[in-house]
Amino acid sequence: MKPVARLNFAHLPTPIEELPRLTKALGGPRILVKRDDQTGLAFGGNKTRKLEFLVAEAREQGADMLISAGAIQSNHCRQTVAAAARFGFACTLVLTGERPSQPTANFLLDQLFGAEIITVPDRKDRDRVLQETFDKAVAVGKKPYLVPYGGSSSTGAMGYTFAMEELIKQNVNADWIVFGTSSGGTHAGIVLGQRLFGFKGKALGISIDEPVDQLKANVFALATRASEKLGERIEFTGDHVLANDDYCQAGYGVFGEGEREAIKLFASNEGLLLDPVYTGRAAAGMIDLIRKGYFRKNETILFWHTGGQPALFADKYSADVIRN
Repeated sequence: MKPVARLNFAHLPTPIEELPRLTKALGGPRILVKRDDQTGLAFGGNKTRKLEFLVAEAREQGADMLISAGAIQSNHCRQTVAAAARFGFACTLVLTGERPSQPTANFLLDQLFGAEIITVPDRKDRDRVLQETFDKAVAVGKKPYLVPYGGSSSTGAMGYTFAMEELIKQNVNADWIVFGTSSGGTHAGIVLGQRLFGFKGKALGISIDEPVDQLKANVFALATRASEKLGERIEFTGDHVLANDDYCQAGYGVFGEGEREAIKLFASNEGLLLDPVYTGRAAAGMIDLIRKGYFRKNETILFWHTGGQPALFADKYSADVIRN
């Protein structure tokens, strides 16, 4: 396996915990959680694993600035600017949505970590503004590195490729891994790591916002490209990607009854916090599938907690989370 540049700043390995009260409340199967909300950087989350490789690549390329994009309450952007602060990069974020009159949650943290923030009201304009921001930085003599949306590139996918090696070394014999999937970097890394390190269970991505066919196409293409970074190219297809888009029809960031119930069940039974956009939706899907008998009672599910809890404190969600 070819070496890949990496900065080791995440708190790894993240722990795996039993969730016995949640398991009992749902009537089985056995549920575990892998706590990637504890990766250590700026309240943690899955993007920290990706940034170990992305920031290393930026350094190798001589960059002095990180530029990235996301929603106003983006967990990815919060961790990106925190990594920039830690390693001495300037950082500009292009965020989609109306600029809040009072900064809260991730948007507050972005400013605290020192990001220059450009807001774009309409998502369709984001890629254009992102490219313009990059070009302007180059024009004034900066050396920017574009951190892809969600950290989802062949480099970013290394984070979860090696997370699978970490999981296997923890000797947890899970039949299923369940996690939220959107831009595809986490999912592609899991698919590649599953192949490289011999995970025998199944990895089910609950789509946050993408139709399943598009999601599978993104993930297997990214996993294929990522494989080349480590050695011989592996040709993945849609058959290698397990995904479910039954729970994303309301749209990205729309908080519904499924997310609310999942957050309350995890909090009241295990003292464990989910977020309203990603883990809340992924857990809602897992809970519904358990109730429908999708998993066998004697199986073990590992719910991969990808972080995001600061969004609970955003004005958009905070009142709805505790509404009866």
